[in-house]
Amino acid sequence: MSRAETRSKVFAAAIDLIAEQGYTATTVDAIAERAGVAKGTVFYNFGSKEALFTALLEHSIERLAQALREAAVGESALAALDATVLGQLTFFEEYGAFARVLLAEMWRTAWQEAVAKLRAEALGVYAAVLRRAVEEGLAREDLDTDTAATAIFGMVLTVTIERRALHPERPLEHTHRTLVELLHGRLR
Repeated sequence: MSRAETRSKVFAAAIDLIAEQGYTATTVDAIAERAGVAKGTVFYNFGSKEALFTALLEHSIERLAQALREAAVGESALAALDATVLGQLTFFEEYGAFARVLLAEMWRTAWQEAVAKLRAEALGVYAAVLRRAVEEGLAREDLDTDTAATAIFGMVLTVTIERRALHPERPLEHTHRTLVELLHGRLR
């Protein structure tokens, strides 16, 4: 198995365990067991549980940001916003454990660099789309695009977790339509 494959297996095991039981309760032994690797392999690749979680956050945030950047297209800013919301919903549909970890674990002081990366790279996609909406006259001129970007990201994150936990039968398209209708009404 290549180093990249090993890291991927460890990341998957860690994110699932942390989502299930929290960062503090998750041990390197449990991560190694779930990943099907030796405990020493985890330490060899990451050095510590903290370094593993930091690497996991950086890797996952980059994947999320890439998904949002790829989604943020449209002839108008509102079309790009709608596509970005759908991109986030779709990403978290596939990586639901990461959504739960973001909501529960990431805001601790120890992970402030990861929070800054999330703000710059993922929320930055929303902020850019919202600035475009202001420029196109589709959103209020006085819109605080950074705060709005955070609010939209958080709304989609929370709704994703709620949908997966309480309404898994609800079609993703229904959730997307409801969210964009709310957004369109408030931006103008």
